[in-house]
Amino acid sequence: MKPTDFKGIIPPMMTAFTQDGEIYEKGVREIVDFITPHAQGLYPCGTYGSGPMMSISERKKVAEIVMDQVKGRVPVIVHVGTADTRNTVELARHAQQIGAAGVGAITPYYNSYDDDALFRHFDHLVKSVSIPVFLYNNPKCSGHNISFELLRRLAQSGLAGIKDSTFDLVYYYHTRMALEDFPEMNLISGTEALFVASFDAGATAAVTGLGNVYPDLMAEMYQQYQEGNREALMKTQQKALKVRQITKYGPTVPTCHAILKLRGIDAGYPRLPFGWVSAGTEHKVKAALEEMDLL
Repeated sequence: MKPTDFKGIIPPMMTAFTQDGEIYEKGVREIVDFITPHAQGLYPCGTYGSGPMMSISERKKVAEIVMDQVKGRVPVIVHVGTADTRNTVELARHAQQIGAAGVGAITPYYNSYDDDALFRHFDHLVKSVSIPVFLYNNPKCSGHNISFELLRRLAQSGLAGIKDSTFDLVYYYHTRMALEDFPEMNLISGTEALFVASFDAGATAAVTGLGNVYPDLMAEMYQQYQEGNREALMKTQQKALKVRQITKYGPTVPTCHAILKLRGIDAGYPRLPFGWVSAGTEHKVKAALEEMDLL
């Protein structure tokens, strides 16, 4: 696939675990089947997918389960970012081997790196695989906010695009301006919170965490945008923002596990150090969703 072929709703798919922290294959497969009919792609092993909380072998196993269950229905971008280049490349090559359409990678985290170090990392990653590589820009998690100068260098090196999770619309606009000379670059929005605004700014794809628990709602919003139904679209955007607030009643990933359970999906458990949300939080979430006629 070309970088610009990745369009629509691409949920950052959650990973199901057993109560004792093992990968719960049945749950992973059930999440795939719950999301896929409403989505244009999947993005496993990222933040929502607890990628950095798993070993390299576990991440490979989850990617293999997802690819097997998807069965070509939608393209899969496997998140392969780690704290170092060698492991990131190993995961990327594995993703390509099992048929992933692309890979995404957060900047190496924990240590502080200058632009030259980050360029070496992504340049090596891009040259290690033949499928599109997307840079996942999430300063909150990585400690780095990618400079426009670095983006231009990486665009020249062959980077396919960026998943922008800065939550900064001004940065998004300036990124597009910085990459005017690279129309093949795909600048993907990283949140449903700015869905309409980012699509108005030129995005054609969104990696939306809400797509894990309400992929049908995100599909509705994408369809309304394509149809140009602004009145309905803005109502759906507001609805998505309200549901997003509900996912924050507790830690986001455990709360989303609880919502999937409420929706009848066996998504297993979050992994330690996450725990299951309290009974009070689960009751509050259930009541709020029922009030919105979403259960």
